[in-house]
Amino acid sequence: MSPADFLIAAVLFVAPPRQASPSPGPASAPASGARILVVPFENTQREARLTWLGEASAMLLADELNARGLAAITRDERVQAFDQLHLPVAAALSRATVIKVGQLLGASEVIAGSFRLSGEELVVEAHSIRIEVGRLEPQITERAPLKDFFAIYDRLARRLSGGARRTGPPAAPPPPGAFESYIKGLLAESAGTQATFLESAINEFPGFDQARLALWDVRNEQGDHAAALAAVKPVAPASPFSARAQLRIGLSLLETKDYPAAAGAFTRLIDPAILKTTAPAPAHLAPVLNNLGIVQLRRGATADAGSAVYYLTRAADADPEQVDYQFNLGYAYLIDRNYKAALYWLREAVRRDVTDADAHYLLARALQATGSEVEAARERDLARQLSSKYEEAEKSQRDRPDVPAGLERLRMDLDSPSAARPGLAIANSAQRDQRDLASFHLDRGRQLFEREQDREAMAELRRAVYLSPYEATAHLLMGRIHLRAGRPEDAIDALKISIWSGDTAGARVALAEAYLASHNPTAARTELQRALTLDPSSSEARRLLDTIKD
Repeated sequence: MSPADFLIAAVLFVAPPRQASPSPGPASAPASGARILVVPFENTQREARLTWLGEASAMLLADELNARGLAAITRDERVQAFDQLHLPVAAALSRATVIKVGQLLGASEVIAGSFRLSGEELVVEAHSIRIEVGRLEPQITERAPLKDFFAIYDRLARRLSGGARRTGPPAAPPPPGAFESYIKGLLAESAGTQATFLESAINEFPGFDQARLALWDVRNEQGDHAAALAAVKPVAPASPFSARAQLRIGLSLLETKDYPAAAGAFTRLIDPAILKTTAPAPAHLAPVLNNLGIVQLRRGATADAGSAVYYLTRAADADPEQVDYQFNLGYAYLIDRNYKAALYWLREAVRRDVTDADAHYLLARALQATGSEVEAARERDLARQLSSKYEEAEKSQRDRPDVPAGLERLRMDLDSPSAARPGLAIANSAQRDQRDLASFHLDRGRQLFEREQDREAMAELRRAVYLSPYEATAHLLMGRIHLRAGRPEDAIDALKISIWSGDTAGARVALAEAYLASHNPTAARTELQRALTLDPSSSEARRLLDTIKD
């Protein structure tokens, strides 16, 4: 098994679907709305001068399928997904790995292929795999002189899509040499080499807007915001990449602290009528609204200019599935000292991503501000476990109430409203695996608790809490173990976290028992009354309450 196969297998234990024998006949069109993953093609002859064509094959074919109205996963989405899975972006993968990646990304079809030279001709072969039925479709082949490689992928896309027509006129392709430099720039290891190839592509073809966007990414990553701005400014308003360039212009202006110009750049991407209505904005505008909110957050804009909370709320409403918008909104509320709202949105953020150290740390700040010291301590501990930077943050800010600056999350590109989220699909799959493992340890801990094997039970419950920090039942059982062992103060802390994670009558009764063991009948009475509010039929709560009265 290759390292790539091993990594994927560790994420998803799924055997590859049984492959049907290919039968002759034309390729059939993908189902409407199905997502298609095109992976880099294999260089069968290991021709060094054509190495770049493996990645180019995936890009060109995906773009051609999208131009015909099919939902192919774009290169940006694919790179993000491969990065999360620790897979090499441009490497040819085994069929089993390709199928598993497709499953993780929510694709219903994967297209793979290979290429070789036959004299002066480029021969490209492609085949699709229907994941849901495990069927390998018949292989199709196209050939043309090497310099005409664009035409090959146009014909492949037409055949793979069942003859689907383009939704618009085709864009003029760049010169082959410029396109080769562009792909080599995307694949280069160092930022300097990337920039050299991309600038070469732009010099050969100044209207190569895709190369300009890629060069902006490199310069922005280097922190050279002036050079990044210069890269995308020439993109014409009529270009199909104009909106993406405009977003990057706004980001560069924001990083140079030209806040009015940044706000203007972002605002030009939004129809003013959208901002005058309370209806949710289109999902593809959520990144723009998010970035406008961050402009206001950084410059401390007044409500007259549009508050940060206003724009961030609009972003979260436009795209409720994007956790970054929820995080930013909670962060903005925390800065505004609206702790109740901050708690709500930051809890939403950590609920969706329990490994988000920044969200846990900010949640701790909000809890501390509302007097919830035990819960705040729990969140700070989680933040420290997840990121070493919070060890130092705790030392330097222990006596300072300031909210840490610079944690807001910018969106670096426009999201396609119809696109699935590969990153979200991977995260959801990983979270499902994590929840399943947490559930296993919780069940094991419950069984050991019932057998009064408290030491072993506590070990299992701690594993469950590590994997799922807000597992209320695990905290409840840990509290009962502390109580049974005569450690009421530890029990109180664990039971408070259980109630904060999920308020139940049983947890309130257990907390009342802990308070009684700590000789605090007043607090116990309060908890029992809350337990009866949650469950008026709780005989245990009534029994303990009668005991306190007697």
